[in-house]
Formats: sequence, structure tokens, C-alpha cells
Amino acid sequence: MLNLSGLNPPQKQAVQTLSGPLLVLAGAGTGKTRVITFRMANLIQHGIRPDRILSVTFTNKAAREMRERATKLLGSRLKQKPVVSTFHAHCVRILREDIDVLGYPKNFVIYDRSDQESAARKALREIRLGDKAMKPSDLLNRISQWKMSGITENEASDHVHADFDFLASMAYRRYQKQLRASGAVDFDDLLLLTSRLFKQSPETLQKHQSKFDHVQVDEYQDTNGVQFQLVEQLVKPHHNICVVGDDDQSIYGWRGAEVQHILNFGEHFPGTKTIRLENNYRCTGHIIAFANRLVKNNRERHDKKLIAHKNNGTPVRMLAFDDETMEAENVVREISYLITELRVRPKDVAILFRTNEQPRLFETEMRRLNVPYVLLGGQSFFDRKEIRDVLAYLKVLAAPRDEVSLLRIINTPSRGIGTTTTEKLVQLAVSHGKSLWDVVPEGIASGIVPKQAQVALNDFHRLLIHFRQQALERPNDLVDVVRSLLTTINYDSEIDRQYKDETQAEARKQVVHDLVNSIGQYIERTSTPSLHGFLETTALMDRDEQSDKDSELADNAVRLMTLHSAKGLEFPRVYLVGMEEGLLPHKRSVESDLEKDIAEERRLAYVGVTRAMDYLTLTRAKTRMKWGKRRESIGSRFLYEMQADPGAQLPEEHIGEGEHESVQSTAPKKTLTSFFEDDDAPPF
Repeated sequence: MLNLSGLNPPQKQAVQTLSGPLLVLAGAGTGKTRVITFRMANLIQHGIRPDRILSVTFTNKAAREMRERATKLLGSRLKQKPVVSTFHAHCVRILREDIDVLGYPKNFVIYDRSDQESAARKALREIRLGDKAMKPSDLLNRISQWKMSGITENEASDHVHADFDFLASMAYRRYQKQLRASGAVDFDDLLLLTSRLFKQSPETLQKHQSKFDHVQVDEYQDTNGVQFQLVEQLVKPHHNICVVGDDDQSIYGWRGAEVQHILNFGEHFPGTKTIRLENNYRCTGHIIAFANRLVKNNRERHDKKLIAHKNNGTPVRMLAFDDETMEAENVVREISYLITELRVRPKDVAILFRTNEQPRLFETEMRRLNVPYVLLGGQSFFDRKEIRDVLAYLKVLAAPRDEVSLLRIINTPSRGIGTTTTEKLVQLAVSHGKSLWDVVPEGIASGIVPKQAQVALNDFHRLLIHFRQQALERPNDLVDVVRSLLTTINYDSEIDRQYKDETQAEARKQVVHDLVNSIGQYIERTSTPSLHGFLETTALMDRDEQSDKDSELADNAVRLMTLHSAKGLEFPRVYLVGMEEGLLPHKRSVESDLEKDIAEERRLAYVGVTRAMDYLTLTRAKTRMKWGKRRESIGSRFLYEMQADPGAQLPEEHIGEGEHESVQSTAPKKTLTSFFEDDDAPPF
């Protein structure tokens, strides 16, 4: 029997509500993952077949954690397992079964960001727009916004509000046409095409509805328009839906998340039971008081308040510095003291900031004082040129009509197929209405390319056919096939050409080895491995798992990260820096003067505050360099809102130039922040 004695009353009530629409409002640090996994186990104990329960979340990490916790509760001997998945991974499974209804091949390729930019650049050229008129990245951002709202390429022209949108809608149609011709989809298509599939094919929708009797959604406040549609479509026959989330932590409006989904859940699903999880087990009482006072300033929110289960702890500190350099120097000096003198573990400390420009000065100081750190959310493993090259080869082996990937590898490493030859082949493909791959034999036979290039092109064509056959016929030997491919094309020579420094070249070769290792790991944990399956895994991992890899790198280092990256994490000691108008809240939100924009910035500050378990320091600079000139900064409105008396002067300590000079010695001084020696100061 499932032991529920470790749950508090609201948690227990949520776990024991097993039918109908259920909204669990789970504040920061209130144990939401515990509730959703216990509820899954309770459904199974009450006779629901495990494979009839679908639990959806946003990251592979969250899905893996949920799966592991459920297995621990239920035991590993269950014949069937609950289906725990990200939105995107679940949609891939649906599309692999039925995307042909929409005219796509079932073995479609998932384009990464690099592939998308190539396709976007080509689409812009087709409507006679160069990079100066519209950047491929700007076009992709607009297309992504449309897709997240459920707007197809044929509907975009009905949602035009400016010249940019008009041109983008034209390019969107050509971009989508390219993807279809290449048998490819992008990341947003995984959701949009699934929703379209359900709308266009009632039989397909019914088939997938009939697979599950219960649906659970984690982090519901992060759902965008298409995700909401998918959830609504899947649960329509039974309305056995449980969503867990916190409207106070809805911070992804810029990528399509709509806080109204969780605010209006009861209107969408009549008869909803709402349970509030308000007992916070993460933060001290002082930190919780700051968080509650801050977020209550948002008008549109569910009424709730965090209740601290830890003691009050150390008072929250506010520090004001003369400028941004002093802010960075003093914060890092303090962290250095904590690590070297008080034996605080580096990984227990996080510096959180609003914008990507802020960490530069902190990094400089970290290096100067030899403080171990990692900047989370940096370049993705999959963004490296070497990885994109090798994956392009694998994508062409899987789907030869993937023109973006084919053009990337056709002369990489150099094999004598120059730009002129490539352009002639592209022209031939356009004039015949065929894919580039299909016209290669004709290009060789017709003599439209130079003699030397004909030989190289023929060898390249045969090489791809050979390795495509190997990859498809020997899926369990995929590691050997890829190694052989890399040796045959002598990819090491491409790295040696790019990087003259031997150490750097070796590091890049190791990156390629890591990719080959990941193929081996994929085969180990997959019962029926395939080339398509590996590419699908990497495409989904590209978006979801970078933070996991970053965390591994940061095993014993101070974390520097944006507030958006910090969501879902917790640290004993947090420095929330740059608490100024124009930074937090961000300049764009201040200038828009829209309540919803400021509300999201306030939620972002709330997320930052509630990452701190025991010690929280809020810092700001009184002046900051902007466009080459030093300008005065105004303290963030959120600092005032967090006070017991919002109209009072901020009780912050000012660190000036004299104090700055005095802390250059190795021994900490009272003048740093007045807490090293004061009897009433917060202890370390």
C-alpha cells in the first residue's frame, strides 16, 4: 500500500483526487514533483493500468526525475510503465505513426537551429531580401511566434501588423515549402503539426485519445497556445486532467507561454478542483517574507501565499555600490573569502542576473581571484561546427533529400566540389522541380560540371549510398559505421585545416569522439536502435538537456546564470545582482509601460529570490556605463516592494570608493559590507 504519511494535508488531498479536472497550484519549494509522482503511483494502486497514464513536462531532466521517482515508489517489477515524456518527445511519437496523413514522410528529419537558419536564408533570397533587410534569425523568431500560437504558413498573412510581418509571412511560406521538400520539420513543427493532424484527421485524434485515461501536466504555467490545444484535444473524452504549476513563476512569455492558461484553467475545464500547495521547505522565513511581499503586487494571479517551514535565518542583505565594477569586485571578493576561509563549497553559491551582458565583469574578477566558476547556458555542444558537420552527414544518410545538410557537407572536407559546381546543381534541381540529391547523377552525366568535379561528385554520391545502406542495415553497429565514415572522409584533416594550434585541434577532435560515444550510449539504452532514432534523440536533447550538461561541468564551481536559467534550481547562497530599473525590470518592459510586461519581470525577480535557501544578497550599482558614458542608475522598484514599508528608504549598505580600496588586502574588513565584525550581522 502506498504510504502517504510523509505528505502534508494539501499534498495528500491532491494525491487522493483521482478523477476530473484538478488544478494544483504549487508555489516555489512546495514539493510539486513529489505530488505528481505520488499521484501517478496512487492511480496505479487504484487499478489504472500504468501505460494508460500520460505525464507530460517540459524538459528531459524533469521527465527522467519523474520516471525515476515513480519507479522507486512502485518498484521496478511493473510489467507496464507510466508514459512520462516531454511535450516535444510525445509529439514525435505521434508524428512517427501518422505524419503521412499531412503529406510528410514518417522518417522525417528534425532540423536544428543551424539547419533552420540555412533554410531561412534561402527563403529570404527567394523573396529578394538580403540579410540587411531581414536577418534569418529575426525571421525564425517571428515564425516561431506564429507557430507557438498555432498559426500556419497559410494563415500568417492574416496576422500582419507591420511591413516586417508582411515580408516575414511571405518568407514563412517559402521556408515551410523547403522543409516539406526536404522531408524535414523544425522544433516548433513537432507541436504545430501534431495539433494540425488532430484537427484534420478525427480518426487519428480518436486513436491517440483512446490510448490514455489520465493526463498529468507539470509546469502548466509554461504552456503556449499549441500545447494548450494539444492537452485540450487529448483529454476531451474524459477530462481526467491534473495540471501542476505556479502562475507566480510564469516567466517565458517571450517564447510563447501564456499565463492565462493556468489563471483560467477552471473556465476551460468546468468542475475543476483547485488545491494550493503553500508550505515552502526550501527558503528561510526572511526570504519567504521578501518573496510574498514582492509577488502580491501582481494583480492577475491566484490568491496564495508561501508559508516558511524553516526558521527566519539570516536577514536578506541589500548592497549598493558606486558602479558596476565595484559591484563585481566586492561580490566576488566576498565569495572568495567564503570559499577559502569559511570552507563554503563553490557549487553552493550562485550569482543570478537578468541580461547576458552582466556576467562579463564577474567572470573577469573570478579569473583574477582564481574562484572556480561556470557560466551556465553557454554554447551548446550541438552548436559546435564539428558536431554540426558530422550530424549533417548522418542526416543525409537518413534522408538524402535534406538539402540543407547536403549542401553543408558536399565539400566538407574539401573534395574538389566547388561553389560553381554546387550552384549549377542547385539551378538544375530548381529547373527540374527535383531535390538536389535526385539531380546529382544527371549533373554528372550531362557534363554541366567540370571533369574533375564530375569525378569528385561521383565518388561523393557513391560514398553516401554505401554508408546509407550500412547505417540502415546495421543499426546495432552504428558506432562502427560512423567511425568508418569519418575515417573514409578524413574528417580530422578538416579540423587540422581549421585549427592550426595543435592543442585546440585535439580538443575539437575529442568533441567528435564525444559524439561517437553518445551514439554508443544511445544504442546501450535503446532496445531497437536506428539512425533515425539517434538523430531524433539528439534533436530533442539539443533544446532540453544543455542545462544538465552545464550542471555536470559545474560540479564544484560557482554558478553564474540568468534568472531564466535558474528556474527550478536552488542554492544555499544566492547573489541577485543588478537590481536596477532598466535591468530588472528590463528596459523593454519599462518602456512598454504595459502591466503584463512588468508583471512578468516581477515574477522573474520572484523566481530569483526563491532560489535562495539560506542566504540572499540583493545588489545594485548607483552608476553604470551605457553607450560609453557613465549614467546614474535608479534602484529597482522591486527592492521597494519587498520592504515591509514600501514607501520607506531602502535599508541598504553603500559601498563607496574608500571602502573599495580598503578591501584590496587579503584580510576582510568591516568596510566591505559591515558584516564581518558586527555582532548583529548575519553569520556565515
